[in-house]
Amino acid sequence: MEEQDRKLTVRAVERALDILLCFTEQSDLGLTEISGKIGLHKSTVHRLMTTLEDRGFVVRNPSTEKYRLGIRIWELAAHMSQSDDPAILLLPAMERLRDRLGETVSLYLKDGNERIRVQAVQSNQAIRRVAPVGVRLPLSVGASSKVLVAFAAREEQEQLIRNFDIPLSVDQDIYMSQLQEIRELGYATSYEEREPGAAAVSAPIFDRKGKVAAALSLSGPVSRLSEETLREYAPIVMETAAQMGFMLR
Repeated sequence: MEEQDRKLTVRAVERALDILLCFTEQSDLGLTEISGKIGLHKSTVHRLMTTLEDRGFVVRNPSTEKYRLGIRIWELAAHMSQSDDPAILLLPAMERLRDRLGETVSLYLKDGNERIRVQAVQSNQAIRRVAPVGVRLPLSVGASSKVLVAFAAREEQEQLIRNFDIPLSVDQDIYMSQLQEIRELGYATSYEEREPGAAAVSAPIFDRKGKVAAALSLSGPVSRLSEETLREYAPIVMETAAQMGFMLR
């Protein structure tokens, strides 16, 4: 291969990789959006997207004309790490979420009637909520706790609820209706529920069998995370959690 051809090939590979990296922040993108992100003409992007689509790295929705990552990406991700430890595997995605929204990001696993913070990425802001790794918290209160309970299998959920005490300030019927609403919305929020001055939004991460494997949480001070802001951030946290689920499959 001549030097000029080699340079053209390398440039095409670089551009294709730049396109794939566009999907780290959004799951669905059109040609115009991709073109704007990487600074290439739409016709060039279209040619590259056609090749990526042919190879299964992206798929196109014929109704919206938008693209999303294809199955080949997830096949590669499945072989990227032999580790079964989600705290290691999901850390880069947690860092991207922290960088995007500016708040502390935590990963929780359920252990008996408790949740354990197995990974955390601290906010870089001066006033922040510090989330130490290894902390055990009750499953009866907090956004991540409610997510882990709400999306548990019915039999497991009933057993969990029998084994922990609902806070006296919360009626059990209200608590059960909250769990139902969380299942419908796909996320949970807490506003000074467990810790004064702190707010959080959490979404479930599902494994290959469709079972909730962990809870992803974004938390910070109530001065920045109003109830309205939590609702605004919820779809972004849910999207990240869904991407993480694919990484565990």
